[in-house]
Formats: sequence, structure tokens, C-alpha cells
Amino acid sequence: MPATAHYPAWSKNSGIRNKNNFVRGSKNQITGNYGSKLKQTSRSSKDSHLTGIITGTIIVLTLYFAKVVFIPLALALLLSFILTPIVMLLERIRIKRAIAIFIVMTCLVGLMGILGWKMYGQLTDLAEQLPTYKMALVQKIQSLKGHDTQALAKMSSTIKDLENEISKPAVNSLPTGKGKQPEPPGASRSNPMPVEILPPSNPVDTFESMLGPLATAGIILVFTIFMLLDREELRNRFIRLAGGSRLSAMTQALEEANQRINRYLLLQTAVNGSYGIIIGIALHFIGIPNASLWGVAATILRFIPYAGPPLAGSMPILLSLAIFPGWTHAMETLGLFVALEIVVSNFIEPLLYGSNVGMTALAILVAAIFWTLIWGLPGLMLSTPLTAFLVVMGRYVPGLSNLSVLLGDEPVLPLSMQYYQRLLAVDQDEAKLLLERQLKEKPLAEIYETIVIPALSHAEHDTYKNEIDEHSETLMFQEVREMIEDLGEAPIERAEPESQKAGEDQNAVSWSEGENGQPEIVCVPSRDEADDLIALMLSQLLSSRGYKSQNISLAPVSEMLSEVGEMKPKLICIASLPPFAMSHARELYRRLRAQLPHARIVICMWHFEGDLPKTSARMKMIRGDSLFVSVPQLMEYADRELGTKVQLDAVS
Repeated sequence: MPATAHYPAWSKNSGIRNKNNFVRGSKNQITGNYGSKLKQTSRSSKDSHLTGIITGTIIVLTLYFAKVVFIPLALALLLSFILTPIVMLLERIRIKRAIAIFIVMTCLVGLMGILGWKMYGQLTDLAEQLPTYKMALVQKIQSLKGHDTQALAKMSSTIKDLENEISKPAVNSLPTGKGKQPEPPGASRSNPMPVEILPPSNPVDTFESMLGPLATAGIILVFTIFMLLDREELRNRFIRLAGGSRLSAMTQALEEANQRINRYLLLQTAVNGSYGIIIGIALHFIGIPNASLWGVAATILRFIPYAGPPLAGSMPILLSLAIFPGWTHAMETLGLFVALEIVVSNFIEPLLYGSNVGMTALAILVAAIFWTLIWGLPGLMLSTPLTAFLVVMGRYVPGLSNLSVLLGDEPVLPLSMQYYQRLLAVDQDEAKLLLERQLKEKPLAEIYETIVIPALSHAEHDTYKNEIDEHSETLMFQEVREMIEDLGEAPIERAEPESQKAGEDQNAVSWSEGENGQPEIVCVPSRDEADDLIALMLSQLLSSRGYKSQNISLAPVSEMLSEVGEMKPKLICIASLPPFAMSHARELYRRLRAQLPHARIVICMWHFEGDLPKTSARMKMIRGDSLFVSVPQLMEYADRELGTKVQLDAVS
């Protein structure tokens, strides 16, 4: 009997009807056994979500209102990540930790002082030369004047008029008489005298504003020194607070976070340093004065995500406009920054940072906005390292797992779940596209094994939890059947017979060719439409390996037995999707064994995780029959039992 692509009317309807009857009979039992547990789980889940929202809100408010403490602490933590490898290197050469920290911090402060002094000198030199650039600016302004700038002139005039109107103080219309205030001398109703209130100068405030940044820098350095001195003690306390008794998980989390952040900072320093060197050299050849200053500024400012590069390029571009006549140098400077930023941001950084940060591009942007709103500019600088640390911790700490799901770059749904989700959404095009993409990299057997069959298993479980209605399930299985048929029609690399690989006679005929054109391998579904789809996939895969295989469409058991009996195959594969089809598979095996005592019978219970010997004994399988849980096991068995047995043609 030829293989059919679709059910006959009697077969499809009866199979679905039998399945629906079984489903209805099982729903009440499942609801009765697990109803109370589901209610308790739902209640506890709601409580945990509410607790998480309240805790998260408290943490965010604390970070915002206590930012005076947390910002220096976070910057010190980031600095300690950078300096710890250097301190450890000095400790390996027998230098005591305190002395090593003193050497490192002295070099750091000295380097910052030298850099600041050089930048101050170049800025002073630039300030002295600015008056000489006035003529070039005047010439460019004059060149912009003309007929084509009349609209711009009108707009500028309108804005100035609005500014003058806004700057006028409001005149309170008071009644004449006793309550009328006297007008000050020189003031009139039409021309009131503007009054400006200046706050009294406070020397203490001025002194504090000058020492504020220095005090913050000092606090950061002190925090860093203590973190370097007591790094083991701080690590142990953090493990105790965050992980409790989960020592192994927290150790792995800290190790991974440390490696990721260190690699990220090292790569970022290398990229930004190279960026600044290229900017400095290019600006020198363009002719921008103090090119080394702008190269150093570009290196430093580029540590600020998003806002740093425009700030680094603004001053050199303005200088090019002020110094040189014409627009050539200005366009070269602008093109330098734009082109270099495009190359670095879109090609170099994704290649270097992708595997080290562990965050998506959207997550990095969201993190930058969040930390900037909380902490301002320091938050923007710390956004990527802090969020990367939280993402890593979310992989090991259950309470932070949502952060890893939302911000991490690892796929949160396996391919089988993605495929199943698209089937639920009735998006056949995207579901098929997912399989076709995988088919370019993986063999068809692996796609069926890791994507399609697990998706059918998800559908079976959701059916028995009453989460999928009958119409949606029928539509889903129909879509899967069409995709399987389309994949079966695609060109597939067929395995060469063993005789051809060994260079034997071309007239040799494989044992699996059968007699009178009958198939030697028959795949039979055990219970429902999901099993029928798996039987179709198995038959398709066996045919692609050179075997003459056929699947039996779902029908009443007696009719399927009759059809198999007419074919008299050498090997029968019973397709069964656990756990709901085990009893049906056992009964079908018993009846097939009684009807065809000389045939080999295998039961394929996909991804079954139970005890196979005990399950085989419970199935009452005889010696020679086998129980498999994966497609590769079945293919290997078919190759061993059928593919190696050949008989020579009598004519030869």
C-alpha cells in the first residue's frame, strides 16, 4: 500500500475522535490530582512577584537617594577591578600587598597629575591663540550671508524679539488709590524698571564647589585602597550575603563576573587608546593645533558611552572652522570622527565586546539610560560594567534570574520552544523559516530530533493541561505535517549503501529492498496524531538513507494491524511520544508480536528519561526487540541490522 501524505477521511476523523475521547477522560483526573497544587503554586507565584517588585523599588530608591555614597563606591569597585591584576603581579614577585598597593596608587596619581598638567598647559596655550582665529570665523559668517539665508535671518530676528519680550518683568495692575504702590523714580507704566535680585556671595559655597571634585576623587582613592587590601575578606562576605549556602554557584558567579569585567575593561582601554592615537595623528596631519591634547581627550571621553564621542569631536571641529579659511579642513575633521566612530562602534566593538559583556545592544542602551537617570554622568560611565555584573549574577542567583533573561544575550528559549511558540501563534512562515535556517547547518535527522519532536511533546503536555483547544491543536498538527512534507521534498544527501562504499558489485541488492515491492521497514503510530507525525518523519529519514520505508497512517488499531500484516515487513517501528502513549505502545506491541512473530519490532519512545531495562520488562519485550529514545539510535540499529546484509543477484 503506498504511503499517503494526508489522512483518508475515515482514518483522520477516527484518529482525532479517539484522541479527543482520551483527552476528555484524562482532563478531570489531572485536574483532580493537581488542581490544589496549581492553585497553591499560582498564589505563591503572585506573592513572590509582588515581593520582587517591592524589593526592586526599594533598591532603586536607595540607589537614587544615597548616590552620594554609592557613586564613589561603584567607581572605586571598578577601579579595583582594573588594578587588582597589577597588584597581584607585584605580589607574585614577593612584594608585600601594602607596598604593592602604595606603588600602584602612587603611579596612578602621578600619571593622572602629569596628564592633567599637560592638558592644562595645552588648554592655556589654546586660550592665548583664540583671538587670532577671530578673522577666519568672521569670514565664514560673511560667506554664509546672502539671499539664501533670508529665512534664517528672519528666524533669528523673531527669536531675539521673543527673548526681549520674555526678559521684560511682569507689571502688576494695581488699583489706583490707597492700595496703589508708588512707582520708583525713572519708571513708568509703559517702561517699567527691570529689577535683578542677586544672591549674596558665600565664600564657603565657593570653596566647597572648588574642592568637591577633589574630595570625591580622594574618597574614591581611599575606597579603592581598602578594597585592594581586603579583597578576600570582602569577597567572602559578599558570597555569604548573596549566596548563603550555595558556595559553588557563587564562586563560579564571581569568577565569571571578574573575568568578564576585566576582559571588557582591558579591551575597552585598548580600543579607546587606539582610537585616541588615531585621532591625534590624523588631526596633526590635518593641521589642528594641540592635536595630542584632542587625542588624549578622545581617549578619556570615549569611556562615556554615547555622549563621549560627540564631545570629543566638537572642539576640534570648531577649531577647524576658526583656524582655516574655507570648509575643507572642517569637513575633513568631521569626516574623521564620523568614519572612525562608525567603524569602531559597528564593527570592532561588537566583535570584541560581544562574548565578554554578555548583553544585547538594546540591553546596553537601556542600562545606559537607567543608570544615567539614577546617577547622572557617573552612572553612564558605569552602566555597562554594572549591568554586565548583574547579568552574570542572574545566571547563578535565583532572585536575579529575571535580569539575566531581560538583559543577557543568551537565548532564553531553546529552538524547540521557539518553533512551538510560532506554531501557537499560527505563524507558519516564521516557523518554517526557523527550520530552513537550521537545515543549512544541521542534518534533517538532527532537526527532527532536537526541534520538531520536542515541540510535539510540548503540545502534548499543554493539551493535557487544557491549555490548547481542539481547533488550535488540529491546526497546529496540520501545519507541522505540511512542513514535514515540504522538508521531505527538499534534496537530501542520501547515505551510500555499504556495498558501494566497499567497492562491491553494482548488481548487489540490499536486504532492505523487500519482495514484490513491499517495504522492509514500516513505521506505525501508537496512539494519536503526534505519534503519526513522528512515524512520518521516521519513514522519511529511513528512506533518505536508502531503505524502502513506509509509514502507516493513524487508524483504528485493527485496521493498522491488518495493513502491516499485508506488508509483512522485516522491521516495525512503533512511534510513541511519552508519557501518555506508553500503555497504547505496549498494547500495540503485544498485538504486532502475536501477528508477526518473525519480524523485528522496536519501540521509539522519544526523549524518555526513565529506566530503559525496567520499561522494556514492563512492555514484555522479547529478546531481539529494542527500545530506543532518539533518532540516531534507530538509524544506527537500522544500519546494523539491515544495511549490512546483502545478497548477490543470480544473474551475476
